[in-house]
Amino acid sequence: MGLIVQKYGGTSVGTIERILRVADRIVSYKEEGHDVVVVVSAMGKSTDVLVDMAKQISAYPSEREMDMLLTTGEQVSIALLSMALHTKGYDAISLTGWQAGITTEAIHGRARIKQIDPERIQSELGRGRVVIVAGFQGISDEGEITTLGRGGSDTSAVTLAASLNAEKCEIFTDVSGVYTADPRVVPAASKLDTISYDEMLELANLGAGVLHPRSVEAAKKYKVRLVVRSSFTAEDGTYVEEVANMETGRVVSGVAHDEDVAKITVVGMPAKVGTLSRLFNTLADNQVNVDIIIQSSYDASVTNISFTVAADDLKKALDTLDRNKNELGFEKVDFEEGLTKVSIVGSGMINNPGVAAEMFRVLAEKEISIKMVSTSDIKVSCVIPAALTELAVRSLHSAYGLDVEETAVVHGV
Repeated sequence: MGLIVQKYGGTSVGTIERILRVADRIVSYKEEGHDVVVVVSAMGKSTDVLVDMAKQISAYPSEREMDMLLTTGEQVSIALLSMALHTKGYDAISLTGWQAGITTEAIHGRARIKQIDPERIQSELGRGRVVIVAGFQGISDEGEITTLGRGGSDTSAVTLAASLNAEKCEIFTDVSGVYTADPRVVPAASKLDTISYDEMLELANLGAGVLHPRSVEAAKKYKVRLVVRSSFTAEDGTYVEEVANMETGRVVSGVAHDEDVAKITVVGMPAKVGTLSRLFNTLADNQVNVDIIIQSSYDASVTNISFTVAADDLKKALDTLDRNKNELGFEKVDFEEGLTKVSIVGSGMINNPGVAAEMFRVLAEKEISIKMVSTSDIKVSCVIPAALTELAVRSLHSAYGLDVEETAVVHGV
């Protein structure tokens, strides 16, 4: 039997009872003869509680101190899970991200993993121990504790699996796999047996919360065999692989939505070479990530540029533009909140004309206005009013033949 890396999310370890259940699952793998490395998130909503505590002290707390605070959540989980295994007669050891050899960029709150030194983990495995690693965290070359951003435990697990040459990486969550839509929004969503790395990456980037985009990028890059499973049942999950054996004739594999969207329009920018470069380099230098971009000109000398950002980044983006107004030379900035990006994804879209037209038809039929559109070979995204999110997602899911009669089950909520 080979080495398996497992990751358990916050709902999977949200209570002591669930931690004991996770310990039982790990024991079953050990009894089959596997070596096991386990990556664990913070319990339940404990990260949100820590964030709220910090915000009660400061509206803009130090990013360094936030990392110091938030990494404690995972440390609670790994210690408790290790204790649970001890009570069941299995040797286990908990390691923080830095003890596990995870080195990251020197960026607080959203660091990327630079490298992993697996020596400590391999040594502990050699002693017959289950190794429990705190997800979401690492240490910079300067010795500063860092976090990888929300969903970073997925990335921790996949990169550890790659560095340890694991047989596979199992991501345990509160649903039974990757669904054609969020089961909380579309009860008729169906579980996919397989999905390609590219499709999964699009879905993850477009709001499907089952996997973090960076974890899918890492899995594709390092050819990690990735499985998404439920920690509450024993049923098979969804395999994320290079070429998925998708159902014949299925053009769209899934519908995703992201309610964390705001739209900004920079009005009256100079219409000359370098305008876009100056604008988006300024935003990038201030750590503002931009998604959909539309440029429109109404005369030869000026242009309007609209783009979307995460709603949480709206204030930062507006402040950045205000500070650089004279340098950038625009007239004013308009913005709109309360938006959602709804997307359809499928590798079958490449050779099937009319897929986007059908999406526009469905939304128009439901009187849902489209504010922005973005496309790629395997996805079409529309920005719409957030109040119409459920109507849009369910209508598109039905229109592309993704509904099933069974009701999807979400555990742990």
